[in-house]
Amino acid sequence: MKHRLKGATRLAIAHLFARLDYPALGRIYCHDGGEAFWRAKRGPCRRWGITLAGVLQGLLPRDGRSLYVGAGVAEIPPLAMETMELGREVAAFNLRADEVRVLNQDLQGLPFRFVDRDAGAAPGRVDHLWIVSVLNDPERFPHLSALSYGRALPLTFDPARFSVERRLVRRLADRCLRKLTLPGLVTTSTEEVMWIAEWCHKRRIPYQVGRRDYPAPVVGDPICFLRVGDNRPRAARSRSQQERYWRE
Repeated sequence: MKHRLKGATRLAIAHLFARLDYPALGRIYCHDGGEAFWRAKRGPCRRWGITLAGVLQGLLPRDGRSLYVGAGVAEIPPLAMETMELGREVAAFNLRADEVRVLNQDLQGLPFRFVDRDAGAAPGRVDHLWIVSVLNDPERFPHLSALSYGRALPLTFDPARFSVERRLVRRLADRCLRKLTLPGLVTTSTEEVMWIAEWCHKRRIPYQVGRRDYPAPVVGDPICFLRVGDNRPRAARSRSQQERYWRE
């Protein structure tokens, strides 16, 4: 299911992307060739971001609160949609201080700001958690990421370091998911669903994965949605368009 964003919101997102300092972002995202990277990515990032924001709009209630973990350029459209169309509060966390500084400088006057702190320390509860390409980040978790994507080499793979990274990922997932009110919504990549599912299974919390996934604008991992903590029997759920989005 997908909603179409208002024309004013789409125009605002286009203006936001036009204001970004792509040479500075290129130096942050890439060791070399950053400007070429953003020449290729900025259009798809905006278009797919708007598409994803439209899907998310159909799954979220008005006047709630969302936590975005690892929020950057790709998260601008959904952040704009939540604040401009649904009147929601958003908390956008990113450990890259340089990127946070560039984004906040370029996007002044918006109803949200980026924060360069650990999202696990974010205060309060949320009904939506966005955690995309974070739990398998190759920069932060190189051994876990290599194994996840089938790139681990038997001669160089370090099981001890992988074990440490796995413990860190589980702790980060737990710290963020504990902030989720139930039932709640999680946006993540298909590669990271296993960590959300493990957290739910350990606590005997039911969850459902959406019927579709969607291309990620920057990283490439497909993005999907999970509904966490809905204990109602199937017969008690509304047979609305939103309900048909979820796998039974």
